[in-house]
Amino acid sequence: MKTRIKLFATVLIVLLFFTNCVKRVDNGKNKQTKKIKFGIVLHGGAGNITPQNLPPERAEQYRTKLKEALLTGYNILKNGGSSLDAVESAIKVLENSPLFNAAKGAVMTDVGTCELDASIMDGSNINAGAVAGVKHIKNPIVAARKVMELSPHVLLAGDGADTFAKEIGLRTVPNSYFYTPRRLKQFKKYKAQKKQTSANENSSFKKFGTVGCVALDIHGNLAAGTSTGGIPFKKFGRIGDSPIIGAGTYANNQTCAISCTGQGEYFIRNVVAYDISALMEYKNLSLKEAATRVIMKKLVKQKAEGGMIGIDRNGNIVTVFNSPGMFRAWATDSQSPVIKMFKTNN
Repeated sequence: MKTRIKLFATVLIVLLFFTNCVKRVDNGKNKQTKKIKFGIVLHGGAGNITPQNLPPERAEQYRTKLKEALLTGYNILKNGGSSLDAVESAIKVLENSPLFNAAKGAVMTDVGTCELDASIMDGSNINAGAVAGVKHIKNPIVAARKVMELSPHVLLAGDGADTFAKEIGLRTVPNSYFYTPRRLKQFKKYKAQKKQTSANENSSFKKFGTVGCVALDIHGNLAAGTSTGGIPFKKFGRIGDSPIIGAGTYANNQTCAISCTGQGEYFIRNVVAYDISALMEYKNLSLKEAATRVIMKKLVKQKAEGGMIGIDRNGNIVTVFNSPGMFRAWATDSQSPVIKMFKTNN
């Protein structure tokens, strides 16, 4: 009898040991041998980004600004700051640059104005905030976070969102602040071509742009944020996926943090950001497997272009896109900054 009890106890101990090992390697999907303490990933939009369309001198401008944004968020994480602070601060750098389609560099609408969208999400409590169609908020990502923290709502839009920002003391600017020589030139070209053909039939304007950031901090908390000026010459107050939680932005400490960029209508219909998280949670897929299935299979089947950046709870980083290129950068406590733009290693 004692021998049987000892044998049973031994078997139980062995089973508990192996069960614990499985949990520690994240259900066998995480092949990392070293736990990442913190990490950050950002993107500056996906689209027709190729060496032919981006001269070396301009490519260097993008690299410089991407690195600045990356290090801004990285240093916050390195010093023990929160993933939310890192995401917000990194996106602000990109919003303040005329290089990207967000805030200062936003594309123009059909009537020559700028309408901006942004969202942010806290993976530790599934809280989120967003603004859409705003015209006067200097940094929409800041307003999105304030909606999350200072209001009972998730999404505020249009004049109401602008009024909310003014009432809580955020910096507001005339809509003309967002105009840049590059976007004004594009608008004039659009108006000239519109007289001859439908802009929807003109492929020269079918470019995608958005900025986003995801991060994991030393406390194990994930966060994601996205900001955009939308699609060029949009009409009727069009809103894409960037301010829609679950479509363009999602974060959950149990799975991952995601920011998307591309043809927003498809990302909304497929709830892309949440779909990736759900595949991880319910199908036990790795972040890379889930992202590849959604971006490279589901969207490709629908002939939709775009991409995503993500980081999971263990610090695994993924950038997946089916467009010609995507501005992207990342770094962790154990990996130096990496900056890429094209499908090649550049």
